[in-house]
Amino acid sequence: MKRKLSVLSLVLILVLSLTLTACTGGGKSSALKVAMVTDEGGVNDQSFNQSAWEGLQQAEKDLGVKVSYQESKQDADYAPNFETLLDASNNMIWGVGYKLADATLAAAKANPEIKYGIVDFDYGDETPDNVVGVVFKAEQPSFLVGYIAAKMTETNKLGFVGGIPGDVIWGFDYGYQAGVQYAAKELGKEITVLSQYADSFSDAAKGKSIASNMYQQGMDIVFHAAGGVGDGVIEAAKEQDKKVIGVDRDQNYLAPDHVITSAMKRVDVGIYNVVKDLKDGKFAGGTTVKYGLEDNGAVDIAPTSNKHVPQEILDRVEELKKDIIDGKIVVPFNEETYNEFMEGLK
Repeated sequence: MKRKLSVLSLVLILVLSLTLTACTGGGKSSALKVAMVTDEGGVNDQSFNQSAWEGLQQAEKDLGVKVSYQESKQDADYAPNFETLLDASNNMIWGVGYKLADATLAAAKANPEIKYGIVDFDYGDETPDNVVGVVFKAEQPSFLVGYIAAKMTETNKLGFVGGIPGDVIWGFDYGYQAGVQYAAKELGKEITVLSQYADSFSDAAKGKSIASNMYQQGMDIVFHAAGGVGDGVIEAAKEQDKKVIGVDRDQNYLAPDHVITSAMKRVDVGIYNVVKDLKDGKFAGGTTVKYGLEDNGAVDIAPTSNKHVPQEILDRVEELKKDIIDGKIVVPFNEETYNEFMEGLK
């Protein structure tokens, strides 16, 4: 009798064990693990990297994904950081920013069983099947904030502070300039834009120095697209009581009286959507997803813009959004397309 009970007990234990395993998805080890490698701006750059991390944190909250990150202090950190996250048994690893394109590609080719993501870079036809790219039409919200700046300037002199020159930041720069000149034509006056690059995404002191000089030269509104460098730009605006335009996230909270709007590039939305697809078994490997104004807020101006921007300007911005989405306005993203745009404005 005792032996029969023992066998029955073992059967019951086995059944319960299998039931619990099925209910929990195999225990903690089965949870999807997703991580990211930052560029040198770091995860608290108030901008690009921070937005990416917020996307992963939202995925953790909504989807039960386990998330982590490795911060890079210099370019040489990229490859070792990818190795660290690989060793941690992550299912997907992101490279945040075009500067990580080479390291992401190398890691993806060396580890075809792992999924990878790259922000702000498109490998085109060379995209491996285990990689998905996420890029943004950053020129579009930049055009809108440029239009706002031109409508609100009192000196007819505006500034732009970029991080490191290249395709991504040129999109912000030339999109902004195009929006300024589009508004200048409507107003029937000349408005100048000075662009200067910090050659960094982390040197806040340099950003502050550049912006301070711009304000002292009579530029009353400065737009930055420079990661952590932008912290210094915003600090200069606060010190000199001038207006500044934020980037990537709604940066009004950094200087509520001075950040009049922000050109939002929702890296968090892009990353979250890809992670959700991965969890749902719909990973779009070998492709690049491009987000624009038509994608429900993936790029846009900041929701706090109504704190400082007059309603009639915001109403006009809504009209411009529709024209951009409909293709009536094609916003330039580099010097060549900007020159074509300006020819069309004549």
